[in-house]
Amino acid sequence: MTEFVIVTGLSGAGRSQTGATFEDLGWFVVDNLPTALILDFAALATAPSSGRDRVVLVVGRDIEQLGELVVAVEELRRRGVAVQTIFLDATDEVLVRRFEGTRRRHPLGREKILEAIAVERERLGPIKERADLLIDTSQLNVNQLRERLIGLFVDRRSEPMQISVVSFGFKHGLPPDVDNVFDVRFLPNPHWVEDLRELTGRDEAVRSYVLGSPEAAEFVTRVDDLMSFLLPCYVKEGKSYMSLAVGCTGGRHRSVALVEELAGRIRQRGYPAAVFHRDISR
Repeated sequence: MTEFVIVTGLSGAGRSQTGATFEDLGWFVVDNLPTALILDFAALATAPSSGRDRVVLVVGRDIEQLGELVVAVEELRRRGVAVQTIFLDATDEVLVRRFEGTRRRHPLGREKILEAIAVERERLGPIKERADLLIDTSQLNVNQLRERLIGLFVDRRSEPMQISVVSFGFKHGLPPDVDNVFDVRFLPNPHWVEDLRELTGRDEAVRSYVLGSPEAAEFVTRVDDLMSFLLPCYVKEGKSYMSLAVGCTGGRHRSVALVEELAGRIRQRGYPAAVFHRDISR
């Protein structure tokens, strides 16, 4: 069966970079296809004679047509097409900075960028609510967005659900696009150990320090038990993606070590788990 992914979201949030990443991964990518043609294109792309088994549509430049996208996705699913939607988001402040940095005009053509963003958000609201995967790119550069997508979409065929396990630092802000968040700032902090400060949770010395505490061991056991309950429930509900985030103060030590451990536990249960350390280099 042909995998069919639709990428949309706010202008400036990374649609073009996402399309380029999928193309590098070997997907057949079509950018800026009019919404009215999605159903006809899907019929051609998913036909046995098409020779295409992984297809991505990037839509969103023609904002006036986006109201038809929800209807098109629902009709595709009614026809039995395995379609998944990715919605790219970012904060107003970040979007304004990106437009000013590139000197691009907003697709709505308005002089006031904030006003244009507000209108676009309102029109995209129904699409965002129904998206299978939400990625907030506010704190992601191009390479980090690429890494996130590769982790989710490389070697994922025949898997029941894609799981993203993210580490982050609370001082850099909560990740806004995750389903479950755990705070591990209650654990001893390697930052205050001189020999460990410059290392990260990927280093064995830090990993042993973090996971060696009784509290960390119990935390891992309890979250692992929770995942054993939640993951089959997500699959039963038909979810394609689930994200789990673990945060410490800076996002370099405790959260990194625990994310690596939890991702390993999830994989042992037979689920693919992509790891993303958002703040490890800060």
